Amino acid sequence: MTAPIAVEEQLARVLASTRLLEVETLPVPEARGRTLRQPVRAAVDIPVFDNSAMDGFAVRFADVTDATGAAPVALTVVADLPAGTADDPALRAGEAARIMTGSPVPADADAIVPFEDTAGGLADSLGTVTVQRAPAKAGAHIRRAGEDLRAGDEVLPAGVVFGAWQQGAAGAAGVAEVVVSRCPRVAVISTGTELVAPGSPLRRGQIPESNSVLLAGLVAEAGADLVLRTSVDDEGSQLRDVLAGVLDEVDAVIFSGGVSAGAYEVVKNELAGTMTFSKVAMQPGKPQGFGVAPSGALLFGLPGNPVSAAVSFEVFVRPALLAMQGRAALARPVLRLPASTAWKTPPNRRQYLPATIDRSDPSRWTAGPATAGGSGSHRAGGLGAAEAYVVVPAEVDAVAAGDEVDVWTLEG
Repeated sequence: MTAPIAVEEQLARVLASTRLLEVETLPVPEARGRTLRQPVRAAVDIPVFDNSAMDGFAVRFADVTDATGAAPVALTVVADLPAGTADDPALRAGEAARIMTGSPVPADADAIVPFEDTAGGLADSLGTVTVQRAPAKAGAHIRRAGEDLRAGDEVLPAGVVFGAWQQGAAGAAGVAEVVVSRCPRVAVISTGTELVAPGSPLRRGQIPESNSVLLAGLVAEAGADLVLRTSVDDEGSQLRDVLAGVLDEVDAVIFSGGVSAGAYEVVKNELAGTMTFSKVAMQPGKPQGFGVAPSGALLFGLPGNPVSAAVSFEVFVRPALLAMQGRAALARPVLRLPASTAWKTPPNRRQYLPATIDRSDPSRWTAGPATAGGSGSHRAGGLGAAEAYVVVPAEVDAVAAGDEVDVWTLEG
């Protein structure tokens, strides 16, 4: 009997066959969720010009350096500067300009006195202002041009997800368009004569089909576009017909079921030669299939049990979809947390345990199984509670409460 191969070996096969997709140039508002393929560089300084950080008065620091409540300083207000003004009024000794947050600071001013540090505040702010507290230093409450970024500086590197925060940063830097990856196009095919649509009446031997819904959601979360989601029976003709219509249109096909050692493994029976079927030293997810169609589409054969399908997607399919997009980081963020309880692990197989994180003590998070059944591959209901995977090395026989374990967080 052939020994199972290591997870790293199977993943290396997958990534060696994964090609980088083409790029697109999109307006910033339309590029959310895409992967940047070129760095974003600032088109303008941030801030664009020296501007006020407070509502108050632009002053010459030398005029107000000694101002106190006991010895206030009166200044003549010679201008009013709302946000968006282009005015740059001259300020002579003893003069000030009322200024709003974000407004350009006059060239002759070198400090801002907030309304709160004057006698009359906003209610008495035109004509003459009485300063009762001096700014801490010259430059107080002034945001200097380019103190965040200068035009030409890198705002975002290639290989990151262009999310809402990144869109905001690009917009603030005056960037109108970004170069991003095309989204991978993916088909999801569940196999099994026993499968029927959720909500349909079940006769003996039938079960609700859930893997295609699960995998379609994971595809979307990985930044890919779902081209097809369907189910086929174990006879073979349906699978052949579906593939004939979709292989030339997609970058990847994800099968669930039909890859193990039974007599009716339709994926293995129909695609032997195009795909390689292996046993991988992991639990769940031991049976795996992978290959490349003549069209170049990647073919992933995942086990049919729902937890096995979810774990297999996480370990092999998601990294490939991210690599297609040029993502710099293919792995999930990892936390090192104490185990909340004890559990056994499978011998000589790396365990991927659907888990929850207990955050009730902010200073000491813990992680434990999402269900009492641990990583049983059929426990689909427990996936609803899972927010992470605990990954236990193959050489570990058991986890004790309090042992530190690696936790893959599934956010983002």
